[in-house]
Amino acid sequence: MAPAGATFPIDIASGDEQHFLIVESRYDADRADEALRGASEVLETAGASYDVVSVPSVLEIPAAIAMALEAGDYDGFIALGVVVRNTTVAVGHVVPEVTRALLELSVVDAMPLGNGLVMVETEGEAHGQTAVIGKNVGGRAARTALAMAALKLKLNA
Repeated sequence: MAPAGATFPIDIASGDEQHFLIVESRYDADRADEALRGASEVLETAGASYDVVSVPSVLEIPAAIAMALEAGDYDGFIALGVVVRNTTVAVGHVVPEVTRALLELSVVDAMPLGNGLVMVETEGEAHGQTAVIGKNVGGRAARTALAMAALKLKLNA
C-alpha cells in the first residue's frame, strides 16, 4: 500500500489478464447493442477479456451480478441498461433501486463496477446516451470498471 499522503495513477489502458462480466438488459435491444459495442471496444482496446450475460430488464442485473460473484471468476463487472421513462411503468423506482442494489454489492463485496444504467425521457435521449459516437455510456462504464479493478489491484498489492 502507498505511504500516507501518497497518490498513484490508475492506468486503465492495461486490462491484460483481467476478465470482466458485462450484464446487459435486453429490454431495448437497439440501445443494448450500442452500449455493448461501446463497452466491448474499450475492454478489447485495454486487452481485457469479457463474458456477456443478457437479462430481460434492468431489474435482473443486480441478481445476475450477485450470482456471478459467487463463482468468483471475474475481476470486475459492467452493468448496462436503458430505461425510457415514458415506456416503462413505475420507471421512477426502477433505476434508483437497481442502482442502490449495485452500489450495495460493490461496497459490501469490494467489487469493481462500471455502472452503465441510464434513465431518460425519450428514445432520442436513449440513443444519445448509448451511441458510441455520442455519450457512449457503455464505454464510460467499461473504463470505470477497468479503473476500479486497477485500484483494487494497487490497494491489495
